[in-house]
Amino acid sequence: MPIFTFRDPWSDPFREMERLRRQMERLFEETFAPELVRMRPGVYPPVNISEDRDNLYVRAELPGINPVELEITIHEGNLILRGERKIPEESENVNYHRRERESGFFRRVVALPSPVNPASVEASYKNGILTIKMAKPEEIKPRKSRSRPPREARHD
Repeated sequence: MPIFTFRDPWSDPFREMERLRRQMERLFEETFAPELVRMRPGVYPPVNISEDRDNLYVRAELPGINPVELEITIHEGNLILRGERKIPEESENVNYHRRERESGFFRRVVALPSPVNPASVEASYKNGILTIKMAKPEEIKPRKSRSRPPREARHD
């Protein structure tokens, strides 16, 4: 019994032409209109992860979110952000020309690049940016090696 079946790409030329058209369209968008690529719906909230010698930092863009309604969890090497983005509803007589801001519940799971000490997590929220500071355990922090005095050379 075969594990996979071979499909001739030219058995359905229209499917192959459609795939090629989508690839070309994506190529032109990324080359000539990169701002359109950034506006595509993506993973929410966008995050930056950085580290220094002692801590990991996660910064998430969460404009308009009430920080007391955020749930921050660390579980099995993952940081989990949960919350709800609420956008006030307009009156029924409003006609939208463009509606790009989404509302609703979100859950973002971010794999952490190294272990952290869950008891030492600190979070702050300012100007729509959530900053989470997580201390690294002592055993994974880089250590300075003790310098030894150079051995004297023996000349025999």
